Amino acid sequence: MQRPLPPRLSAALGPLLALVLAACSTAGPEPGDVRPPAAPTGVTATAGSASTVHVMWSAATDDRAVTGYEVYREGRKVKDLPATTLMTDVTGLAPATPHRFAVRARDAAGNVSLPSATAAATTLPASTRDHTPPTAPKDLRAAPDGSRAATLRWTPARDDTGVTAYDVHQAGVRIHTVPGTATGARVTGLRPGTAYAFTVRARDAAENSSPDSGTVDLTTAPAPGAPPNTAPTGLTATAAKGGEITLTWTPPRTGAPVTHHELHLDGRFATTIVWGTEPPTGRATYTFPVTDPPGTRHTVTLRARLPDGTWGDFSAPRTVVVR
Repeated sequence: MQRPLPPRLSAALGPLLALVLAACSTAGPEPGDVRPPAAPTGVTATAGSASTVHVMWSAATDDRAVTGYEVYREGRKVKDLPATTLMTDVTGLAPATPHRFAVRARDAAGNVSLPSATAAATTLPASTRDHTPPTAPKDLRAAPDGSRAATLRWTPARDDTGVTAYDVHQAGVRIHTVPGTATGARVTGLRPGTAYAFTVRARDAAENSSPDSGTVDLTTAPAPGAPPNTAPTGLTATAAKGGEITLTWTPPRTGAPVTHHELHLDGRFATTIVWGTEPPTGRATYTFPVTDPPGTRHTVTLRARLPDGTWGDFSAPRTVVVR
């Protein structure tokens, strides 16, 4: 026959017994994210000057999401970058010196991938007396490569000591670099059915950059089932002394007059252009003031209001410098 516990002992053990029973009946927490991302692929390294190397790679994959990348030189981490960045310049290097680079991907739980394959590059010999920039690349051409990439071609630039790299710019921002021996580049990571504007600059070993090439516009192929592109076309932007910028463009064909356009400056909404009379049927013109000091660079885009009241696609961007 089992004897009952004394009252004091029973009172003391009661809460403890309740905790034990609760722990046994409650399921443990779900395991956290312990799987690291895959190692980045397609890593390349290109010497751009006597002290810089341009490193690029393809996006890594993860069972949840890649949140950043780490760039290593000779096994030492030299850069921490967000997941949206797939290239970087490693600077401050010694001239005429070989270097080896690798990239690792990181996720939100702090898991880090294995290192990528190594890419090697040798910085160029130092040249302190070269102050002459290359000529601008000519005859820039662009063709869509599906809905998320584009292929660019150009005629080589000239330089008194030699072109070492070509930098591809989109809306005034460098997005790609290729060696000075290249006459073309494939740009990836674009959005379907989107208008882009590209320019190219040549660079020499002393980091002298050429003027921009001519601008080339390109619209990527739309996603399957997407409606036709509704972006304004042929946008030009010119600056006049005194802080005025004049835009000209051709409104999209929507089946009805386009009465409203939305102007974005440097990626932010600036104003809505509303015609006080009958909207133009051909080229449209709009002039607006800016208060920035001369030399300030702006990027301009437009989109039209469609007959159903929604806003259409953005035009290819244009860069303009305040005078």
